[in-house]
Amino acid sequence: MTPEIVVVPAAAALAEEAARRFAARAEAAVAAWGRFSVALSGGTTPGALYRRLAAEPYRVRLPWAQVHLFWADERCVPPDAPDSNYRLVAETLLAGAPLPPENIHRMRGEWEPERAARDYEQTLRAYFGNAPRFDLVLLGLGKDGHTASLFPGTETLAETARWVVPASAEYEDRPAWRITLTLPALNAARHIIFLVSGAEKAAIVRTVLTEPEAGLPAQRVQPADGEVVWLLDAKAGCAVTPKHRRG
Repeated sequence: MTPEIVVVPAAAALAEEAARRFAARAEAAVAAWGRFSVALSGGTTPGALYRRLAAEPYRVRLPWAQVHLFWADERCVPPDAPDSNYRLVAETLLAGAPLPPENIHRMRGEWEPERAARDYEQTLRAYFGNAPRFDLVLLGLGKDGHTASLFPGTETLAETARWVVPASAEYEDRPAWRITLTLPALNAARHIIFLVSGAEKAAIVRTVLTEPEAGLPAQRVQPADGEVVWLLDAKAGCAVTPKHRRG
Protein backbone atom coordinates (compact mmCIF):
# COMPACT_ATOMS: atom_id res chain seq x y z
CA MET A 1 0.00 0.00 0.00
CA THR A 2 1.41 3.35 -1.06
CA PRO A 3 -0.01 6.33 0.82
CA GLU A 4 -1.28 9.43 -0.92
CA ILE A 5 0.80 12.47 0.02
CA VAL A 6 -0.82 15.88 -0.31
CA VAL A 7 1.01 19.12 0.47
CA VAL A 8 -0.89 22.40 0.84
CA PRO A 9 0.54 25.90 1.31
CA ALA A 10 -0.42 26.69 4.91
CA ALA A 11 -2.46 25.72 7.96
CA ALA A 12 -5.74 27.24 6.77
CA ALA A 13 -5.52 25.32 3.50
CA LEU A 14 -4.73 22.16 5.46
CA ALA A 15 -7.91 22.51 7.53
CA GLU A 16 -9.95 23.16 4.40
CA GLU A 17 -8.54 20.17 2.52
CA ALA A 18 -9.13 17.92 5.54
CA ALA A 19 -12.69 19.23 5.94
CA ARG A 20 -13.42 18.58 2.28
CA ARG A 21 -12.20 15.00 2.59
CA PHE A 22 -14.05 14.48 5.89
CA ALA A 23 -17.28 15.66 4.26
CA ALA A 24 -16.81 13.43 1.22
CA ARG A 25 -16.21 10.36 3.39
CA ALA A 26 -19.17 11.18 5.61
CA GLU A 27 -21.58 11.62 2.71
CA ALA A 28 -20.37 8.45 1.00
CA ALA A 29 -20.64 6.34 4.17
CA VAL A 30 -24.14 7.57 5.00
CA ALA A 31 -25.26 6.89 1.44
CA ALA A 32 -23.74 3.39 1.53
CA TRP A 33 -24.70 2.10 4.99
CA GLY A 34 -26.59 4.80 6.81
CA ARG A 35 -23.92 6.06 9.21
CA PHE A 36 -20.44 7.55 9.33
CA SER A 37 -18.04 6.29 12.00
CA VAL A 38 -14.96 8.44 12.63
CA ALA A 39 -12.19 8.32 15.24
CA LEU A 40 -10.71 11.68 16.22
CA SER A 41 -7.36 12.78 17.62
CA GLY A 42 -6.27 15.73 19.72
CA GLY A 43 -3.80 18.49 18.93
CA THR A 44 -3.63 21.94 17.41
CA THR A 45 -3.73 20.77 13.80
CA PRO A 46 -6.89 18.62 14.15
CA GLY A 47 -8.42 21.41 16.24
CA ALA A 48 -8.32 23.71 13.21
CA LEU A 49 -10.16 21.05 11.20
CA TYR A 50 -12.83 20.69 13.89
CA ARG A 51 -13.44 24.43 13.91
CA ARG A 52 -13.80 24.40 10.14
CA LEU A 53 -16.32 21.55 10.28
CA ALA A 54 -18.39 23.44 12.85
CA ALA A 55 -18.69 26.44 10.50
CA GLU A 56 -20.48 26.99 7.19
CA PRO A 57 -20.91 25.24 4.85
CA TYR A 58 -20.11 22.01 6.70
CA ARG A 59 -22.26 22.71 9.75
CA VAL A 60 -25.34 22.65 7.52
CA ARG A 61 -24.16 20.38 4.71
CA LEU A 62 -23.06 17.31 6.65
CA PRO A 63 -25.49 14.58 7.80
CA TRP A 64 -24.65 15.10 11.46
CA ALA A 65 -27.53 12.95 12.72
CA GLN A 66 -25.78 9.94 11.17
CA VAL A 67 -22.23 10.89 12.27
CA HIS A 68 -20.77 8.89 15.18
CA LEU A 69 -17.68 10.27 16.90
CA PHE A 70 -15.08 8.07 18.56
CA TRP A 71 -11.56 8.83 19.80
CA ALA A 72 -8.23 7.36 18.69
CA ASP A 73 -6.73 8.07 22.10
CA GLU A 74 -7.22 10.04 25.27
CA ARG A 75 -5.17 11.16 28.23
CA CYS A 76 -6.26 9.81 31.60
CA VAL A 77 -7.70 13.11 32.79
CA PRO A 78 -11.25 14.36 33.43
CA PRO A 79 -13.18 15.49 30.35
CA ASP A 80 -12.93 19.15 31.38
CA ALA A 81 -9.14 19.07 31.87
CA PRO A 82 -7.13 21.40 29.59
CA ASP A 83 -5.25 18.50 27.97
CA SER A 84 -8.31 16.30 27.39
CA ASN A 85 -8.82 15.33 23.76
CA TYR A 86 -12.55 15.20 24.41
CA ARG A 87 -12.49 18.78 25.66
CA LEU A 88 -10.74 19.92 22.49
CA VAL A 89 -13.47 18.37 20.36
CA ALA A 90 -16.21 19.71 22.63
CA GLU A 91 -14.89 23.28 22.40
CA THR A 92 -14.32 23.20 18.64
CA LEU A 93 -16.50 20.73 16.75
CA LEU A 94 -19.31 20.08 19.22
CA ALA A 95 -19.72 23.77 19.97
CA GLY A 96 -21.10 24.31 16.47
CA ALA A 97 -22.03 21.02 14.81
CA PRO A 98 -25.49 19.61 15.64
CA LEU A 99 -24.54 16.08 16.70
CA PRO A 100 -27.00 14.05 18.77
CA PRO A 101 -25.50 13.38 22.23
CA GLU A 102 -25.97 9.64 21.76
CA ASN A 103 -23.62 9.75 18.76
CA ILE A 104 -20.68 10.94 20.88
CA HIS A 105 -18.68 7.98 22.16
CA ARG A 106 -15.87 9.34 24.32
CA MET A 107 -13.16 7.49 26.20
CA ARG A 108 -13.54 7.72 29.98
CA GLY A 109 -10.26 9.39 30.73
CA GLU A 110 -11.30 10.02 34.31
CA TRP A 111 -11.44 6.29 35.06
CA GLU A 112 -8.61 3.96 36.03
CA PRO A 113 -6.74 3.22 32.76
CA GLU A 114 -7.36 -0.52 32.46
CA ARG A 115 -11.03 -0.13 33.32
CA ALA A 116 -11.42 2.71 30.82
CA ALA A 117 -9.71 0.73 28.06
CA ARG A 118 -11.88 -2.34 28.60
CA ASP A 119 -15.02 -0.21 28.77
CA TYR A 120 -14.18 1.47 25.46
CA GLU A 121 -13.45 -1.85 23.80
CA GLN A 122 -16.91 -3.03 24.89
CA THR A 123 -18.37 0.15 23.39
CA LEU A 124 -16.62 -0.52 20.08
CA ARG A 125 -17.60 -4.19 19.97
CA ALA A 126 -21.24 -3.34 20.69
CA TYR A 127 -21.19 -0.79 17.87
CA PHE A 128 -19.10 -2.57 15.21
CA GLY A 129 -19.42 -6.27 15.93
CA ASN A 130 -16.48 -8.37 14.78
CA ALA A 131 -14.16 -5.64 13.48
CA PRO A 132 -13.75 -1.90 14.24
CA ARG A 133 -14.32 -0.82 10.65
CA PHE A 134 -14.06 2.94 11.04
CA ASP A 135 -14.97 4.88 7.92
CA LEU A 136 -12.26 7.38 8.82
CA VAL A 137 -9.54 7.72 11.44
CA LEU A 138 -7.81 11.07 11.92
CA LEU A 139 -4.27 10.78 13.26
CA GLY A 140 -1.40 13.10 14.10
CA LEU A 141 2.34 12.50 14.26
CA GLY A 142 4.68 13.10 17.17
CA LYS A 143 8.28 14.18 16.73
CA ASP A 144 9.32 10.71 17.89
CA GLY A 145 7.16 8.97 15.28
CA HIS A 146 4.29 8.10 17.61
CA THR A 147 0.67 8.27 16.55
CA ALA A 148 -2.47 8.00 18.67
CA SER A 149 -0.80 6.91 21.94
CA LEU A 150 1.35 4.24 20.30
CA PHE A 151 4.90 5.17 21.25
CA PRO A 152 8.21 3.74 20.01
CA GLY A 153 9.54 0.82 22.01
CA THR A 154 6.37 0.19 24.03
CA GLU A 155 4.54 -3.09 24.47
CA THR A 156 1.33 -1.64 23.05
CA LEU A 157 2.85 -2.08 19.58
CA ALA A 158 2.88 -5.85 20.08
CA GLU A 159 -0.83 -6.09 20.86
CA THR A 160 -2.63 -8.36 18.40
CA ALA A 161 -6.02 -9.09 20.01
CA ARG A 162 -7.31 -6.09 21.93
CA TRP A 163 -8.69 -3.00 20.20
CA VAL A 164 -8.08 -0.62 23.11
CA VAL A 165 -5.35 -0.65 25.74
CA PRO A 166 -3.94 1.60 28.48
CA ALA A 167 -0.55 3.10 27.68
CA SER A 168 2.04 4.82 29.84
CA ALA A 169 4.50 7.06 28.06
CA GLU A 170 6.63 10.14 28.55
CA TYR A 171 6.52 12.60 25.68
CA GLU A 172 8.11 16.05 25.74
CA ASP A 173 8.87 15.52 29.45
CA ARG A 174 5.20 14.92 30.24
CA PRO A 175 4.73 11.41 31.71
CA ALA A 176 1.11 10.34 31.54
CA TRP A 177 -1.26 7.42 31.40
CA ARG A 178 -3.35 7.27 28.26
CA ILE A 179 -5.94 5.10 26.53
CA THR A 180 -5.36 4.25 22.88
CA LEU A 181 -6.66 2.29 19.94
CA THR A 182 -4.26 -0.46 18.99
CA LEU A 183 -2.72 -1.27 15.63
CA PRO A 184 -5.33 -4.01 14.97
CA ALA A 185 -8.07 -1.42 15.47
CA LEU A 186 -6.42 1.27 13.36
CA ASN A 187 -5.55 -1.16 10.58
CA ALA A 188 -9.18 -2.24 10.24
CA ALA A 189 -10.19 1.27 9.08
CA ARG A 190 -11.40 2.09 5.59
CA HIS A 191 -9.60 5.42 5.45
CA ILE A 192 -6.89 7.03 7.55
CA ILE A 193 -5.76 10.64 7.32
CA PHE A 194 -2.55 11.83 8.97
CA LEU A 195 -2.75 15.58 9.59
CA VAL A 196 0.67 17.16 10.14
CA SER A 197 1.80 20.79 10.15
CA GLY A 198 4.81 22.87 11.15
CA ALA A 199 8.53 22.94 10.38
CA GLU A 200 9.30 21.04 13.59
CA LYS A 201 7.64 17.96 12.04
CA ALA A 202 9.52 18.05 8.72
CA ALA A 203 12.31 15.69 9.79
CA ILE A 204 10.04 13.01 11.24
CA VAL A 205 7.66 13.23 8.27
CA ARG A 206 10.63 12.57 5.97
CA THR A 207 11.75 9.63 8.11
CA VAL A 208 8.32 8.05 8.28
CA LEU A 209 7.68 8.40 4.55
CA THR A 210 11.11 7.60 3.16
CA GLU A 211 12.88 5.31 5.67
CA PRO A 212 10.76 2.19 6.19
CA GLU A 213 13.55 0.52 8.13
CA ALA A 214 12.98 2.99 11.01
CA GLY A 215 10.08 0.85 12.23
CA LEU A 216 8.22 3.75 13.85
CA PRO A 217 4.65 3.39 15.15
CA ALA A 218 3.20 5.65 12.43
CA GLN A 219 4.81 3.43 9.79
CA ARG A 220 2.92 0.45 11.15
CA VAL A 221 -0.44 2.02 10.39
CA GLN A 222 -1.16 0.04 7.23
CA PRO A 223 -4.84 -0.87 6.80
CA ALA A 224 -5.36 -4.35 5.37
CA ASP A 225 -8.24 -3.09 3.22
CA GLY A 226 -8.10 0.67 3.36
CA GLU A 227 -6.34 3.84 2.27
CA VAL A 228 -3.86 6.16 3.96
CA VAL A 229 -3.52 9.85 3.12
CA TRP A 230 -0.89 12.22 4.49
CA LEU A 231 -2.10 15.83 4.52
CA LEU A 232 0.84 18.15 5.16
CA ASP A 233 1.34 21.87 5.16
CA ALA A 234 4.32 23.18 3.19
CA LYS A 235 6.54 23.40 6.27
CA ALA A 236 5.92 19.83 7.40
CA GLY A 237 6.14 18.48 3.86
CA CYS A 238 9.21 20.39 2.69
CA ALA A 239 11.44 17.30 2.70
CA VAL A 240 9.17 14.86 0.85
CA THR A 241 7.89 14.61 -2.69
CA PRO A 242 4.11 14.93 -2.71
CA LYS A 243 1.83 12.92 -4.98
CA HIS A 244 -0.40 15.99 -5.10
CA ARG A 245 0.19 19.63 -4.32
CA ARG A 246 -2.70 21.99 -3.59
CA GLY A 247 -2.52 25.73 -4.07
